[in-house]
Amino acid sequence: MRKQIVAGNWKMNGSNELLNSFVPALAEEAKQSQAEILVCPPALFLGDMRRLAGEYLLVGAQNCHEAVSGAFTGEISADMLADMQLSHVLVGHSERRAIYGETDALIAAKTKAALNAGLTAVLCVGETLEEREAGRTLDVVLGQVSAVVEQLTLADWANLVVAYEPVWAIGTGKTASSEQAQDVHQAIRAALAEYSPEHADAMRILYGGSVKADNAAELFACPDIDGGLVGGASLNSDEFISICRSAN
Repeated sequence: MRKQIVAGNWKMNGSNELLNSFVPALAEEAKQSQAEILVCPPALFLGDMRRLAGEYLLVGAQNCHEAVSGAFTGEISADMLADMQLSHVLVGHSERRAIYGETDALIAAKTKAALNAGLTAVLCVGETLEEREAGRTLDVVLGQVSAVVEQLTLADWANLVVAYEPVWAIGTGKTASSEQAQDVHQAIRAALAEYSPEHADAMRILYGGSVKADNAAELFACPDIDGGLVGGASLNSDEFISICRSAN
């Protein structure tokens, strides 16, 4: 059975006050949880978050550079993240694609860099509202997945997590219905099974897009949904802990 993951993406939010008030309680929750709990704060807070997280709360970054080192002012390599004893990094988030123009090829390179550094890469994929209304959801999503997995070996898959985040549901308050989400997750798993049924069955696929305490349990109960990637709700301790408990 695949172990569920609840990941919080703080985006460009947070403070020392939030860290000190929230993380100890979350670390205690992670100690008792049957699911893995992961938090991805801004890079500025990664060191303090890692120190406060303890043994059970996982800490990841929101982005990495594809190179090991070099003259890339303001960037952080996957090897540096691994050296900080982080466990995960997000790659391909829709905001990175839309705002910073990250291509499938660049996201594949970042994914490979993360895996080579020993990190687990959380690959974000998803369609816009226009693409969904045009009936192109699976073409877009499966294309984004294939662009990355075709650059990996099957051995790499052990440290890859896919997160399906319909762009039209991120931060909008709109959420894909459990049926809509399950349909896409099932299609992702079926596409992965064309490479290896065994590896596809083991792959964890998360849902993201306005996940909240009142819809998490229904989403997480779907057979191909293995947890969630949570945005705004991950900044509220009561809300996020409630979501985490829905994964138990």
